[in-house]
Amino acid sequence: MFAIGLDLGQKRDHTAIVVVERQRRHPFLVGPDKELLVRAAERLPLGMTYGEIVDVVRHVVRVLCSQLGPQEVCKMAVDATGVGKPVVDALRDAQLGCSMTAVTITSGDRQHYRSKEGSSMNVPKQNLIAGLQLALDQRTLRISRKMAGAGTLRRELLDVQMQRRETGGVRIGAAEGGGRHDDLVIALALAVWRAEMF
Repeated sequence: MFAIGLDLGQKRDHTAIVVVERQRRHPFLVGPDKELLVRAAERLPLGMTYGEIVDVVRHVVRVLCSQLGPQEVCKMAVDATGVGKPVVDALRDAQLGCSMTAVTITSGDRQHYRSKEGSSMNVPKQNLIAGLQLALDQRTLRISRKMAGAGTLRRELLDVQMQRRETGGVRIGAAEGGGRHDDLVIALALAVWRAEMF
């Protein structure tokens, strides 16, 4: 099974796409019963049109589907926050052959389906990051050192911070200043979240 996380951006933030493969281990082997392997992680160039982004996702899904066996599936979680809705609609219209969940990332404390919007959910950012952190801590998530984009993904993972605001809220994201990003981290968190929904 493959899970795709897509964090949408365009002018100031990159669109990032991460592909995670979920593998089940043989029950007689020692260790976790499943592993999540990061197969691809890429930030797309700034300024890409949403139509171009849909074309890139279509290509990625086509390549993945050519590798899937008859019992395997492709699932995708797309950041539908802000300007994401029109892109989600375009992705649905593209009939990719990959089950898609539109995720509105919130600052709340619980996730829930969005009524009357089919496979759309509100998911707190802290839940996405906590799920990613848990997979890293339990060593069920592995990132290949040889994968293109591995170094950039690792740097972003190190840059993500949780900061308490004076208002009492919490900010989760890349450290402020210095041109740091968290696009790949959000895409990875979405992919891990989607992979864990099985």
